[in-house]
Amino acid sequence: MSTVFLGTTDFAVAVLERLARSEAHRPVLVITRPDRPSGRGRHLSSPPVARAARELGLELAQPERVNAPESVERIARAQPSAVIVCAFGALIAEPLLSAHEMLNVHPSLLPRWRGAAPVERAIIAGDARTGVSIMRVTAGLDAGPVCAVLTEPIRAADTYGTLAERLRERGGELLIDVLDRRASGDALEFIEQDGAQATYAEKIVAADRVLDPLAPAVEAERVVRALHPHIGARATLADGRMLGVHRAALASADRADAEPGIVARDGRLMLACSPGELELLRVTPPGGHEMDGASYLRGHAVRGRS
Repeated sequence: MSTVFLGTTDFAVAVLERLARSEAHRPVLVITRPDRPSGRGRHLSSPPVARAARELGLELAQPERVNAPESVERIARAQPSAVIVCAFGALIAEPLLSAHEMLNVHPSLLPRWRGAAPVERAIIAGDARTGVSIMRVTAGLDAGPVCAVLTEPIRAADTYGTLAERLRERGGELLIDVLDRRASGDALEFIEQDGAQATYAEKIVAADRVLDPLAPAVEAERVVRALHPHIGARATLADGRMLGVHRAALASADRADAEPGIVARDGRLMLACSPGELELLRVTPPGGHEMDGASYLRGHAVRGRS
């Protein structure tokens, strides 16, 4: 029972690799986004799924529009038993939407956190758990009926990196289980989502990265973890420039400061919040390299407090 795989990101790579290890469900075609300029040199760079497909020896296509007639025809020629979608990053429309059984691997407990950044938003919100859902792709954003769910706790020290790694692995295994049951003739039960319970995981934008000292330190700590290591949080310096923040620890949940912001205390680099304090453990100064908080203090003036 061959498959066609649509995906783009690092998250999707792990699911693709699990499919490729399966004799029964190894993709006969992988479709991802086109190469795009990236980095300071603006050199063309392939999406992670494109690089993985080449390494795995899988047939690869990178159309500008997956819904274009030539893309629809190419998928049809592959005669897949199912089309698997995971972190593809583009909406799938008719007639492709109805031409095949389409299953989406989504890293959240749907209908919570539909959308682009479900792992980050779950950590930022302070959710105690998240998971992976396998659903049928429909015209609505992550709104299709769900046939399988796996729950995963969010640990106190989880970053995007640690949590996403577990969800990738579990998502791949859950998908294989669903495809195996389908191939054996088991009828999959698809349960409609309760739209009234839906929340949306909007894409992370620049404003989401900036730590707000007027908010509680516990919230800032979650933002740092949610954006590490792939995006990175920021804190505003006294001169208005941004300090990259990669790792941080909650020093106090309730200590108050008359002047929230970045301060030095007892040789530690802190973000005074309202309330609480966050110790900035790994930072990158503007135009500089990553360093620990103590090293930053040795080379930069920061207002002190006792």
